[in-house]
Formats: sequence, C-alpha cells, structure tokens
Amino acid sequence: MVWKAGVIERERQLGRLRVLMRQAKVVAILGARQVGKTTLARDYARSIPGPVTHFDLEDPGAVARLAEPVAALAGLRGLVVLDEIHRRPDLFPALRVLVDRPRAPVRFLILGSASSALLKQSAESLAGRIAYHTLEGFSLAEVGEKSAERLWVRGSYPRSFLARTEAESLRWRQDLVTTYLERDLPDLGVTIPSATLRRFWTMLAHWHGQVWKSAEFARSFGVADTTVRRYLDLLSDTFMARILLPFHENIGKRQVKSPKVYLTDSGLLHALLDIRSSDGLDVHPRLGASWEGFAVAQTISHLEARPEECFFWATHTGAELDLLVLRGRQRLGFEIKRTEQPQVTPSMRSALADLRLDRLDVIHAGKETYPLAPRVRAVAFSRLVADVKA
Repeated sequence: MVWKAGVIERERQLGRLRVLMRQAKVVAILGARQVGKTTLARDYARSIPGPVTHFDLEDPGAVARLAEPVAALAGLRGLVVLDEIHRRPDLFPALRVLVDRPRAPVRFLILGSASSALLKQSAESLAGRIAYHTLEGFSLAEVGEKSAERLWVRGSYPRSFLARTEAESLRWRQDLVTTYLERDLPDLGVTIPSATLRRFWTMLAHWHGQVWKSAEFARSFGVADTTVRRYLDLLSDTFMARILLPFHENIGKRQVKSPKVYLTDSGLLHALLDIRSSDGLDVHPRLGASWEGFAVAQTISHLEARPEECFFWATHTGAELDLLVLRGRQRLGFEIKRTEQPQVTPSMRSALADLRLDRLDVIHAGKETYPLAPRVRAVAFSRLVADVKA
C-alpha cells in the first residue's frame, strides 16, 4: 500500500491487470461506478510503451467518432480503452473482427459497470478472446490495518474513503445513491421508478446479513415474489448487493436453502441506514450485521475468491457458518464475531464436523491471532492479511 498525494496506489490490482493484458487480446475491468476502473486503466496506460487511445462512451463526441466502429478503430495501434462500454454493446462484434485480424496491432481494455449485460454480450461475441477482472473498492491490504475502522465506516469507494471529513464522505455516498438511482440505472434501460428502488434498497439495508425472504419483501411492496427478486438481481448485477448462496451437504439435517444478502459496500449501507459517524455506528442496532458483512467482504477480497467458490451454511436447528470458501479440495470456514474474546461454540463444532472443514477461522475484533481448538483459530481482523493465507 502506497499513499501518494492523497491517493492509494493499487499495485496488486495493476499487477493482475498486466498479467491479463499479456494473456488476452481483450480485457474487461468490471465494477461499480466510481470504484476506480478509469483510474486503474490510466495507471496501466501510463506504465506501458506505445500509443494509447481512450474513448469515454459517456462523451457524445466519442460516441459520434464510433458511429462506424470498425472504420474508426481499424487504423489504431497499441492500447485502446473503451470506458463504460455497456452503453454500446453493439461494439462487441466489431471488436471480434478487429482482434481476429492476423497480427492485430492493437489490444483493447474495456470498462463496464453492469455485469450481466456485459458478460452476456462479450461471451457471445468474444468467447476465447476476452479475460475479466472484477475491480472492487479499497481493501484492507491496500489501506493498511491502522485504517481498518475508517474503511469499515466510510466504505471502500476511493472518494468516500479519502474524503477530508466524515461529513464530506457521507455527502458523497448520499449523492452516489441518488445518481445511481436517477441517472445510472435509467441509462442502462431500467424503467423501475427510482423511488421504488430507493425504498427497496433501504429495506435491503435493514435486511443486510440475513437470509433472503422474497415473500416478506413482496408483501411490503404489494408485488409478486419474482418482482422483488428482480430488484435484488438488478442491485447484484450492478455490484451494489452481494448474494451469498447456501451450501448443501448430505448430512441428514434440514439445511437453509435460501441465499443470504448483503449490501456490497459498508459505506453505502451506513448512508442508507442514516448512520452519520463512527459514534452513530457504535450504538446502531445493525452494528453487528454491518461488521459481519464488512469482514465477509474483506475476507473474500483477500482470498481473491470467485463468487462460485463462496457460500454460507445453516441448518434449521441453528448451526451456521458465515462464510465457506471451497477451493479445489480445500474447505475453509470463517465465522465472524464482533467480540475481542471469541469462544468455540456448538455451532462451530457442528460446522467443523458436518462440513469436514480443513480449518475454521473465527474473525474477531481483538488484536491477537491464536488457536482455540484443533483446526480452529481466533484471527484478529486487523491481522487478516498477515495471518490468513490467500
């Protein structure tokens, strides 16, 4: 982690991008708006030799230049960056034509804020030619353990985290919520009224860290279960919500089959809950749920775990595990406890035995990492990067 003139240099992200750019003719950086995709692309462009051409597809001038995309792009060399490409999905077939040319003199770096539409278009047009890098906000490894609480309270968006004051950070997050609902989603073709989605997003914030129940949301909105699930999928597809799928094991116990839902960013969660400061968070009834979601997100980020590797587990008799990461034959369990002195519980012993975990780490709010039982450790959150192997 390097602080430079109020900016955090994201060396690990840049390193991953360099590897992908050597492997694929087209690389897509996917992530929420304002998470730092354009900055990362510019940092990469500055680090390589040769010409760089940048098209911002929010700029009418750039859009006009690409009216005939093959003709506009065919003569370019070096690196071409196409920012906010989900606004022009018709460009994907043109990219396929261009990268399939013998000894093509150009590589493409495309940036997008809507995962499902972008992945669908690119999978159809650029199969075998494209690599993906999902960019999230700042991580604990990037900001350092001394800034862990600031990261939790303000969230991981760069401008929110780096704001001069808590009030300035909160205003930025509130503005992002409004812009996302009133401009970004309509630009993606979403016709659901912004007031409806704001109400749903706020209700989801109060539900953060709980098992999804479509029926309760549907009753509140007076619509069908499938409609509120569409709202949830929309937030997930635009990187605003995390859907953690349930894990099932053949153990002769009734297990929870509905997903668990979180808001992706703790700072946006706090803005939607009207938590204005760290003092306000300390006395808020959703304190524990907020910290659980934050610790889960940072653990997944540190392990670089793919969505299909991440689950939660629970039985109807009360046993549960906050995060299960399946990596090859490894089964890694994580339990989140907002305490400084965690203890091994019957629920943990059940998860350890029923799921045949290789290890169970209890992520806690204290300062030390130490063994609790065979295959069970208490891991200080501030020591996550140092003590949990990625």
